[in-house]
Amino acid sequence: MDVLAVLNLGEFAQIFSKMGMFPVFDLAYYIVSILYLKYEPGSVEVSRRSPVASWLCAMLYCFGSYILADVMLGGCPIDYFQHNSHILLASAVWYLIFYCPLNLFYKCVAFLPVKLVLVALKEVVRTRKIAAGVHHAHHAYHHGFFIMIIMGYVKGSGVALMSNFEQLLRGIWRPDTNEILNMSFPTKASLYGAILFTLQEAQWLPVAKSTLILAFTLFMATSKVVMTARHSHGSPFALIESWVCYVLFGSALAGSEEDHHHPPAVPATPVKTKEELGEGARRRKVKKAE
Repeated sequence: MDVLAVLNLGEFAQIFSKMGMFPVFDLAYYIVSILYLKYEPGSVEVSRRSPVASWLCAMLYCFGSYILADVMLGGCPIDYFQHNSHILLASAVWYLIFYCPLNLFYKCVAFLPVKLVLVALKEVVRTRKIAAGVHHAHHAYHHGFFIMIIMGYVKGSGVALMSNFEQLLRGIWRPDTNEILNMSFPTKASLYGAILFTLQEAQWLPVAKSTLILAFTLFMATSKVVMTARHSHGSPFALIESWVCYVLFGSALAGSEEDHHHPPAVPATPVKTKEELGEGARRRKVKKAE
């Protein structure tokens, strides 16, 4: 018996989990992904200077998770490009966002109420990708629980993990933006979601897969809509993560390392006032005259 069966969500969760993503949800995913690409510095200039490089960056933003997952599982990195309908739809979105006259399409999808709806729809696709990645890895490595987590994590945040490679296509190299070093909320949520779906796949979590998909989708969509509406880059996990890091890793670790690596402070040179400087100059003149 499922934990959430008392809420009578089983039938609705089943319908929701079997709902097709193409074309409505996938279209929203492509729009939001390429919209974020246009926010990146230099992306508009690249689209004018080299449309091919701009198109490749857009495809990485839309299909980077599939490409990275195929590479890690030993498949062909361009295997997903056989889905012509998805490629054409994403290419149409890329063209309209970057080259539509008067930026009309960009202004429409960047309008906050419209953007909030698109962001919520995108999180539906993200959750499905996490669940699909864990399920795929479960068939390939039946007892490889860490591989299931990795594949779900990659499927959910592969675009962010490939951001440094995408930057090279735009002629930018910013290693300090490595997603592993500076994990954003979607990346962290994808990791936590991959752990949950792995536990469910291993039958260690007494929740039906359809119910877990529905619950995690509601959490992701609500969190992202609130964060987008408030223009926030924080994380709902910040309080829990700070407490866990304090308990497991200690708060003195960072401070001790800073004290170890930083050189000792050099005592500051006292600054002389104008009266002292004037008095010194007068004394030098008297001494010189003598």
